Amino acid sequence: MKRLFSGVKPTGDLHLGNYLGAIKQWVEMQDGYEAIYGIVDYHAMTATYDPKELEEYVFKCCCNYLACGLDPEKSILMIQSQVPLHTELTWFLNCLTPVSWLERVPTFKDKVQQQADNINLGLLDYPVLMAADIIIYKAEVVPVGEDQLPHLELAREIIRRFTSQFGEVFPEPQAIMGKVRRIKGLDGSEKMGKSLNNCIYLYETKEEIWAKISKAVTDPARIKKSDPGNPDICNIFSLHKMLSTQEVQDKVVEGCRGATIGCIECKRWLTDAMDEELSPIREKYFYYMERPEEVSEIFTDGNKKAAALAEQTMQEVYGKIGLKYKFLGKR
Repeated sequence: MKRLFSGVKPTGDLHLGNYLGAIKQWVEMQDGYEAIYGIVDYHAMTATYDPKELEEYVFKCCCNYLACGLDPEKSILMIQSQVPLHTELTWFLNCLTPVSWLERVPTFKDKVQQQADNINLGLLDYPVLMAADIIIYKAEVVPVGEDQLPHLELAREIIRRFTSQFGEVFPEPQAIMGKVRRIKGLDGSEKMGKSLNNCIYLYETKEEIWAKISKAVTDPARIKKSDPGNPDICNIFSLHKMLSTQEVQDKVVEGCRGATIGCIECKRWLTDAMDEELSPIREKYFYYMERPEEVSEIFTDGNKKAAALAEQTMQEVYGKIGLKYKFLGKR
């Protein structure tokens, strides 16, 4: 099986966008790939953060991974900072990567706008660390969203430069585009995200979900129930297509276009479907939240497995770049 790597940055509680856009597909991929799923906490440090909150978010992310169905018997579940070789490989890659390559990355330009008071070197170097995350495990495929494609192409460029200068070690990873390309938040305009307060968290109850969905933006043409709507431009219907049965989707389309149902009814059906999808995840999440020792055991084992793979790769790298000094003996 081909090896796969992907990860989530622990900057807050995981939400529906994380699940539908990534983790749900990761669960499905476990049987078809040699999968490594990381919690990439080094990446969270490129923005101002609270150390206590970081630990809390990493633990919650561990619990969510398990609750969503990532299986330590099928995949390696690991925490990036617990395999420090990621950053050592990043240094080697830094020495090959022109600054101009990093300055052209669209996400760096976006971050400069978002945190103008904290444009740090880590922010610029983020894609190189991401490349190291992937290639230290010789991952052949990476499930990504559209916004991450420039990072993956940069990783391939760095690999080509490494291969040209030192010889072949790393395969060029290929993108696997998710079934869901972009998930808008409940405001209907921006990508679903923690910082925008437009998301549904995976642990929220049906009542909490309804409180948010009931206020979510719909088709602006539907001011009254008697106004016919267009489901194709309604963000609520886009969520129906990811969560509801075909029968419910057909009812929404017919009722919306024919103005026989109102947006409230449509939203209640979505809330039902969302709760049906998330309730088993919510139950397992709180199960693991109350069992930190079990979570620790799972991720400690995953960290060890990941570290062993990373060490194998780095031994090859040391030999290629000239750091296996003969006068010092075996490294």
